[in-house]
Amino acid sequence: MTGADGGEADQAFSVPSSLDGVRLDRAVSLLTGISRAEASARIAEGKVRVDGRPERRRSAPVAAGNLLLLAPGRPVAPPGREPGVPLAVVFADDDVIVVDKPWDLVVHPGAGHRDGTLLGAVLARFPDVAELVATGDCEPERPGIVHRLDRGTSGLLVVARSPRALRSLRDQLARRGVARRYGALVHGHLEHDRGLVDAPMGRSTRRPTRMSVSAAGREARTGYRVVARYERPVPATLVVATLETGRTHQIRVHLAAIGHPVVGDAAYGPATGVHGLTPGRFFLHAFELGFDHPADGRPVRFRSALPPELVAVLGEAPELD
Repeated sequence: MTGADGGEADQAFSVPSSLDGVRLDRAVSLLTGISRAEASARIAEGKVRVDGRPERRRSAPVAAGNLLLLAPGRPVAPPGREPGVPLAVVFADDDVIVVDKPWDLVVHPGAGHRDGTLLGAVLARFPDVAELVATGDCEPERPGIVHRLDRGTSGLLVVARSPRALRSLRDQLARRGVARRYGALVHGHLEHDRGLVDAPMGRSTRRPTRMSVSAAGREARTGYRVVARYERPVPATLVVATLETGRTHQIRVHLAAIGHPVVGDAAYGPATGVHGLTPGRFFLHAFELGFDHPADGRPVRFRSALPPELVAVLGEAPELD
């Protein structure tokens, strides 16, 4: 559609009753088909109007009957290749790439982090991953990415390299068929040696960049098993945490919710007492990853040892099983 000046015109959408109360960024994404990231970008640029008024709050709720006007945005360019970013490849074939992400590395470009990403390093070594954008099955700014690790978390992550892998891995994640286990050191001593945190999660209403346990949130479950308990320098417990669902910050939020935040996690725990870890580094490591290979369905499993900076905190290299 073009405007009177020959340029692309605004798109207009009426909010249906099914989206009453939904966040603006989600409503825009659902009504237009653009990605949530692109919707957020348009909102931040003032290119979304609600009943004629610009709305720059992506979390603002919409109401049934609201008229949304969406101005054209700048095309989202795929990330560039970044050969200077180190990439530890654990396994690679024509369908999947398994990498061991160091902490302090962002998985894909986003607000405030356009370069120096793991995806940029993947594209430098495996440029064919960018071809997945042409399938229309992935967002242009994050080809091949099916799950993520927080910047302060290290460990194993799989990237899709083919259309069938993209579909298969997404389906396995949705069916909870991807095994993901983490080693986490938490503050205090857990009362029980095993447990399950079953608490729905959603975006925090007070701090939009964080998540929280919320009755109105999405289903979230984290299992844990105690590996060791420590008394010095402060009481702490090493656990193996298992994701049964995959919500943003899930392990960090769930362990904090039961009174045992991850060591080093100032967002959900104490800002001090991080046992000598570099600020921003959590004691959280994705040490095991398993899934069915997209090509033939055979189970594959990968493991990663605790990084040296985490071993140094404990003074030993514990067996995570």
